[in-house]
Amino acid sequence: MTTAAAPDRMPVLYLSHGAPPLADDPVWPGQLAAWSADLPRPTAVLVVSAHWEEAPLALGATRTLPLVYDFWGFPEHYYRVEYAAPGAPELAESVRKLLRAPGTPVQDVPDRGLDHGAYVPLVEMFPGADVPVLQVSLPTLDPRRLMEIGRRLAPLRDQGVLIVGSGFFTHNLRALSRDGRVTGVMAEFDDWGRRALEAGDVDALLDFEHRAPAGRLAHPRTEHFAPLFVALGAGADELASQRTVIDGFWMGLAKRSIQIG
Repeated sequence: MTTAAAPDRMPVLYLSHGAPPLADDPVWPGQLAAWSADLPRPTAVLVVSAHWEEAPLALGATRTLPLVYDFWGFPEHYYRVEYAAPGAPELAESVRKLLRAPGTPVQDVPDRGLDHGAYVPLVEMFPGADVPVLQVSLPTLDPRRLMEIGRRLAPLRDQGVLIVGSGFFTHNLRALSRDGRVTGVMAEFDDWGRRALEAGDVDALLDFEHRAPAGRLAHPRTEHFAPLFVALGAGADELASQRTVIDGFWMGLAKRSIQIG
């Protein structure tokens, strides 16, 4: 990739991306904006979103395309949001070189725009839509395989690329609460995850389904926790620097979001 005034090394993020109504929350957009203001300016953003599972690993559009409104039943104005970030063809080529190997093909899906796991937080963090963005798929939900993918992507950090795993720290839609009530399961899992991250206990996180309190209730499917493992892999040599940037709950779900590096 060609870069201009790239920072020495970019951090890695795992963020809880919420849903389209995040934009109307009185607190969360400001938290995301403040977070991005404290980051070095990235040359590009590489996003792994919980909302795109496809194998083999797929690279999305490398040019500006309409967004993917992958949600239903929301008010009409959420389907009018636009985010015309530039594509990142050079980043896509770098990803191909880092990931493509015998037995691990990489495919291109050139007509696949950004889904809400990518654009909802990016609208708040980089509202000018002036940073190139590439979205890649989750090719598996296996935490160890995802960590390996993250490790292989880690050199991009030295090119000024911001690697973002976009999920939700707890994600059980039956626990959604319009009045903000938090169930014991969501609170306990969030606290367990916080302590595991602070201790650098990657083994516990990898085996969260068995070692976390009510892990399968906090995550009936793994897809919203899975991007965390890409982030942990990309930041594997700096896990001691991990810190929570955003915590608390939104409509009953934990919105814990972390930075490594």
